[in-house]
Amino acid sequence: MFKDRSDAGKKLAEALVAYKDKKVLVLALPRGGVPVGYEIARALRCPLDTIVARKVGAPDNPEYAVGAIAPGGVLVIDEPVGGIESVIAEETKEMERRMEKYKSGSYAGNVKPETIIIVDDGVATGKTALAAIRSALAANPKAKVIFAAPVGAPDAVARITQEADKVICLETPEEFMAVGEWYGSFPQLSDEAVIWYLEKVSA
Repeated sequence: MFKDRSDAGKKLAEALVAYKDKKVLVLALPRGGVPVGYEIARALRCPLDTIVARKVGAPDNPEYAVGAIAPGGVLVIDEPVGGIESVIAEETKEMERRMEKYKSGSYAGNVKPETIIIVDDGVATGKTALAAIRSALAANPKAKVIFAAPVGAPDAVARITQEADKVICLETPEEFMAVGEWYGSFPQLSDEAVIWYLEKVSA
């Protein structure tokens, strides 16, 4: 469906062309959302920064998301699970490490955005997306928040639609197992790659 994250970002940018040269800030969810957000920020000629939301996995099954956290003390938990506090503490530590590593917030400069476009490379459960939306709205209560992703599970996208001002998702396949299935190339990204994209778009 998409060659890679760059291809997906270019296709998403076409759907967001109405926001070109407006007071827009693109906030990408690292790591995978950053190459997608890079293409959008370039096309719209606006700043790119990160919003470091983190999945909270079940203590006995870390891959199974029971919630998410985001900057500003945002916590999204669907179901109370025993032992979740230690997972939240670990994820908070990793969130803070990444925010420091990526200088999160510093690339936005003094932009007072009228529109914030939150970008990820795909939506499986929608929990990190919800946490990111709530975090962005708390920090920018007057801004309109758009969530954009190349592909997403229909139920997750429907849930996000209830909280964002607008959701743009190019593909919502009924048979959705994992985000990576919809990409020809879907490598893991390093912290260094994230920083490269952030610095290149602002150069």
